[in-house]
Amino acid sequence: MADIIQDEEIMGKAYDSKIMKRLLGFAKPYAGWILLCIFMLLIMTVSNLARPYIMKIAIDDHITAFNQPMIVAPVNAPKGAVIALQGQRYIRIQDMPSRSTLPTEGCQIVTINRADYLIKAPISVFHPTGHLTPITGDAKKQGHTIIISGHSYPEVPLSPAAIKEIHSHDAKGVMNLGLLFLILIVVGVVLNYIQTYVLQWTVQRIIYQIRKLIFEHIQGLSLAFFDRNPVGRLVTRVMNDTQTLNDMYANIMVNIFNDFFILLGIIIVMLQMNWQLALLAFIAIPLIGIATSIYRIVARQAYRQVRVKLAKINASLSENISGIRIIQLFNKQRQSFEQFEEINRDHFQSSWKEMTANAVFRPSMDLIYDFVLAILIWFGGGRAISHLINFGTLYAFITYVEQFFQPINDLTEKYNILQSAMASSERIFILLDTEDRIQNPEVPVTLPKVVGRIEFEHVWFAYLGEDWVLKDVSFTVEPGQTVAFVGATGAGKSSILSLISRLYDVQKGSIKVDDVDIRQMSKEELRRHIGVVLQDVFLFTGDVASNIRLNQTDITDATIMDIIGKVNATHFINKLSHGIHEPVQERGSTFSFGERQLLSFARALAYDPTILVLDEATSNIDTETEVLIQNALETLMEGRTTLIVAHRLSTIQHADQIIVMHKGRVREKGTHQVLLQLGGLYHDLYELQYHERTTA
Repeated sequence: MADIIQDEEIMGKAYDSKIMKRLLGFAKPYAGWILLCIFMLLIMTVSNLARPYIMKIAIDDHITAFNQPMIVAPVNAPKGAVIALQGQRYIRIQDMPSRSTLPTEGCQIVTINRADYLIKAPISVFHPTGHLTPITGDAKKQGHTIIISGHSYPEVPLSPAAIKEIHSHDAKGVMNLGLLFLILIVVGVVLNYIQTYVLQWTVQRIIYQIRKLIFEHIQGLSLAFFDRNPVGRLVTRVMNDTQTLNDMYANIMVNIFNDFFILLGIIIVMLQMNWQLALLAFIAIPLIGIATSIYRIVARQAYRQVRVKLAKINASLSENISGIRIIQLFNKQRQSFEQFEEINRDHFQSSWKEMTANAVFRPSMDLIYDFVLAILIWFGGGRAISHLINFGTLYAFITYVEQFFQPINDLTEKYNILQSAMASSERIFILLDTEDRIQNPEVPVTLPKVVGRIEFEHVWFAYLGEDWVLKDVSFTVEPGQTVAFVGATGAGKSSILSLISRLYDVQKGSIKVDDVDIRQMSKEELRRHIGVVLQDVFLFTGDVASNIRLNQTDITDATIMDIIGKVNATHFINKLSHGIHEPVQERGSTFSFGERQLLSFARALAYDPTILVLDEATSNIDTETEVLIQNALETLMEGRTTLIVAHRLSTIQHADQIIVMHKGRVREKGTHQVLLQLGGLYHDLYELQYHERTTA
């Protein structure tokens, strides 16, 4: 089974449809909430796009509409658009629902020397080129005639009350539009809050499920997997990589619809307002496409290099900090610094390339925006001066063009998030697809009662390939016996204990408990009858009681105190200010080796196992503590099958059987006295340790 691929080896696509499909699979249970977020985004987009259009209406229909041409209001004229003027009802031509049936005559207000007059002219005057055009030019008054650009019009003076009525009409229209504008802002803010809350609620639950799935999967993997994969890398999968997915779900999964809605909405609105200006503004699209394509290629290469260099920095930091004691003892600080400086310099140069790509892309987008804006002002401004388009329309176009570039300017951030998500997803799925685990049988054998008979039959075992750690190992342990394993480092002693608990599976031969192959039993059932005490005791953050109980709620505090008494740990527990509820820091750093070992004895005995496994259980205990444990062990091992791996032969002389291992094979068996009389490996080990004690 392949190991997890390292960060620097993940060079996947910027977008992978298969990976994205699996990512969306995690979001499927929350599809309803996601659709709700998308729907609210659609409403928010409509609200945002409506604001410039409202400003256009306010400018064209009210703020700059005082001198716009009017006609006598027909019966079907919109009530809100009718202007009462000196006993007559008028409506501005631009407010007419349809201009196909206009009357033959129109009128317009002109201002001369701060006095306002109403002039009348044939309706064709206001449509010389097919566009609504007010009469413009230098206006002067001669008698009762108004002369504008050589054309004479009879004057109709307007009273201050009439002008006030017109101003009141426009002020009311602006106020109504302002109120609508405010309502849209409030609706947008409220929807934005709700949408953000719902989206984050959804995303956090997706990430919660992913982390739970990864952790559950990791718990089921075999120890062989952890032998090959550093813990730090696995922690990165659970924390850092899932956090990257959090950014992807929150910023891309839903917000990509927001960008799409904005772009599509702006295109539709611009085409509806003025297709000529719209096509002029769309010059930006091919320019944006070219700039984006170039950026995507350059940024992807730079991003990959940064990821590779960052992985090397992390590896260097981990190695140097973990080995800081050796570095300082051997005065290698300078060499370590130089190595790190070189790696750090490479990362700096790669990061600089990535920043350069971003620094070029964003200004290029600004340049394209300014170019399009300049064309709009040049072309649209000239047409506005010529009254071929209204000023409000030009204002709305400029605003929409600015909004058009906003999602495009966000491309750099979204692209980097997408690349990170693809890389992190690939690493996560490689882990989730790893099936390196000890499998339970489809129909496990259940033993009504385990008596503790253990039998190894021609067992061969290797951690990797055919590099055999155990070679044709056979022995039998009868119920209630105490069997010790001795031998040099690497002889295979601890491997035997790991195989009994089925932390690994044998490649050849079989291991039986009560005449049943342990591969035919469920792992959970087998391990429930085995209590293990390791040399390196691991204590979890919590308190003393929780480390003994290990979430088995039926073990009461009274039972724990009784167990503590049996392992002779009462003397140090009573010294703790909170007794068995004394807080335990990470890995039990506040306790000595001996105290942690006593707690591990209590932990094993709390489950009242049939089989007791002691792996170098007394190697880190001082002489006084060892005496306490040895006194307790005589009672605790009574009636239990006990397997012991020991370095100090003095602790196993009472064993019913001692098995001497050498280079993965069983070389000698027997009691302490029998093995001494043989004069073999055990005799040599005993003599060596005896000589060390006498010369110490």
